[in-house]
Amino acid sequence: MSDKNGNAAKPDLVTLREEIRQTRADLGETVQVLASRADVKARAREQVEETKQRVLTRAAAMTGRVREAALGAGGRVRETPPRELAYQAGSRVRANPLPAVLVVAGLVAVAGVILIIRGRR
Repeated sequence: MSDKNGNAAKPDLVTLREEIRQTRADLGETVQVLASRADVKARAREQVEETKQRVLTRAAAMTGRVREAALGAGGRVRETPPRELAYQAGSRVRANPLPAVLVVAGLVAVAGVILIIRGRR
């Protein structure tokens, strides 16, 4: 029958109760979702935990890479005579002296700080 003319069959009481129960369940789920979105502390903790796991994973991967590189470099150093290593280091410094200059400047600065601190005592 048509709902427009007012002659529609009245819904069954059991059906109404079932619809109410379903609506309440849906509403409860919606409230839980909204509450979880509004809980800033919990969301921040989740983000921190995700970031921590991501960093730990990357750190483990990088540690493996560094170990492999160190083992490979260690083998090359053992195979290369010391004079050859010294020559290679010298040629690298001559090619780009900036890092060596920075190291020397850092050592001079540390020595100056130590002398200043000793002079105050």
